[in-house]
Amino acid sequence: MDAFFEYIIKYTRLLRLSDVIDILIVAIIFYYLINLIRETRAMQLVKGIVFLFVVFFLSQWLKLNALNYILGGAMQIGAFALIVIFQPELRNLLERMGRFKVGNIIDFAADTTDEEIYRVIDSVAQAAADMSETRTGALIVMERTTKLGEFISTGTTLDAAVSSGLLENIFVPNTPLHDGAVIIRNNRIVTAGCLLPLTANNNLSRDLGTRHRAAIGLSEVTDAVIIVVSEETGKISIAMNGSLTRNLSKESLSKALKKIMSQGTEANQKIDKFKFWRSK
Repeated sequence: MDAFFEYIIKYTRLLRLSDVIDILIVAIIFYYLINLIRETRAMQLVKGIVFLFVVFFLSQWLKLNALNYILGGAMQIGAFALIVIFQPELRNLLERMGRFKVGNIIDFAADTTDEEIYRVIDSVAQAAADMSETRTGALIVMERTTKLGEFISTGTTLDAAVSSGLLENIFVPNTPLHDGAVIIRNNRIVTAGCLLPLTANNNLSRDLGTRHRAAIGLSEVTDAVIIVVSEETGKISIAMNGSLTRNLSKESLSKALKKIMSQGTEANQKIDKFKFWRSK
């Protein structure tokens, strides 16, 4: 162990100031790029690419020649395919880099508690129940692990505390923001009037309107929970993982959301405990 520390000290003495600055700049650039990617679905694709690289090098090390040959050929073609696959993300990335501010380098994420989440859920359930009675169409998105930055950018920024009254006012018919989606992140309404991708599933019931198809479409590509209130029937639905659960009451909606969202909180708490233990 002493020899290891001696090696580290000897190596750090050889570093010039320019080398330290160079390393810091590269580290900041990579940190900022990762944060940008985390805001989009591209992060899931990056994980898949990393997995393919790991399998490729393992097959090379284990002398699995057939698998290695197939992966090697696929990766050569994949270099060009990535440009096509990531085209929307690359464009968004360059645009955000053009709006770069020094203050955005560090992300101060707010910690959330079950009490805060439950308060937000109760407000959402109350608003959905009230709009159900008046048959006011609504589309409310609750962000989870997958970041929704590319969809947030299509709406109007609000950054307001969640309340049933505010949600009901947003979806009042014939108002500027009523025809899009509200996105809730970190227990706050970050934006309203957002555009969501429509599902390509042609096997859905024909009585499902654009709101329901947009909710299912977003749930197919992210892990968000989307609450829909039908303008025609007033029925409340939840879209998640590409499926739609319909005819919910205020109580069943609240219970389902608390179960779903608390799972994410427990996972985050486990991660935080692991980080704390590892830092010891």
